Amino acid sequence: MFQALRNRGVDFERIDVRQVTFDLTGTPAKEHPFSEFDAVLIRCVSYSRALYAARLMHMQGIRAVNPYQVMITCGDKMLTTLALAEHGVPTPRTAVAFSETAVLARIEKMGYPAVLKPPVGSWGRLMAKVNDRQAAEAVLEHKMHDAKCRAQEVAFYVQDYVDKPGRDIRTLVVGDETIYAVYRHSSHWITNTARGGHTSSLAFARGDEVDRLSRAAARAVGGGVVAVDLLEAPDGSLLVNEVNHTPEFHGAMQAAGVDIAGRIVDYVVEAARSSRRVT
Repeated sequence: MFQALRNRGVDFERIDVRQVTFDLTGTPAKEHPFSEFDAVLIRCVSYSRALYAARLMHMQGIRAVNPYQVMITCGDKMLTTLALAEHGVPTPRTAVAFSETAVLARIEKMGYPAVLKPPVGSWGRLMAKVNDRQAAEAVLEHKMHDAKCRAQEVAFYVQDYVDKPGRDIRTLVVGDETIYAVYRHSSHWITNTARGGHTSSLAFARGDEVDRLSRAAARAVGGGVVAVDLLEAPDGSLLVNEVNHTPEFHGAMQAAGVDIAGRIVDYVVEAARSSRRVT
């Protein structure tokens, strides 16, 4: 990413949010330490740091990529699913419950297998595929005694298990353009590259189903630079599973055959220019 900025002659600075403080009250926006920036590309791994940084940039009138409103939606799987459903984007059947009894009843109604996920989380962590009631009860008991679950006030997010063909599809949308699409393969039902999945190229064309759903999902959550995960259902249809607001792309760089960092930088530079025109 830095090299892409240098190649374009962009004047930039790396900000480590762990090394700075922000005055939340009493300081005029023009006196804040980052008031001279036209745009900020937020790449924090931590969801909370990324969200707060984006909100602080918004307070100072600085264009953040992505905006905090997008991060709020994408950072919570329940809010993402609601946004997709409200915009008519097909997604696996999903429910949220707030007690063990309620979620068990819902899983029984949906049928096994089912997938339990933490509402907030990434890299395929803390997800569980439950094949029967005993497995569901064991997972739920563990979640009820887990500190991270208690911090989320014990919201249970449960989805239909989609029997995909040993892979899923990851796309990257920048603005209103799908930049790349790759398959993520794994013998495990979780195909994230952070969990050992590997990628291969996927040819797509503007307007085909992969492109159309990817761009629709990006618009549903507010746009910007987002990664979209799609599942191939047994009947051949595509479902949008998740949308990521701080996409990593190390696993896709070779398979995609696209200058991913360069395309992201171009988008941020244009956002900076637009910011200057507005102000």
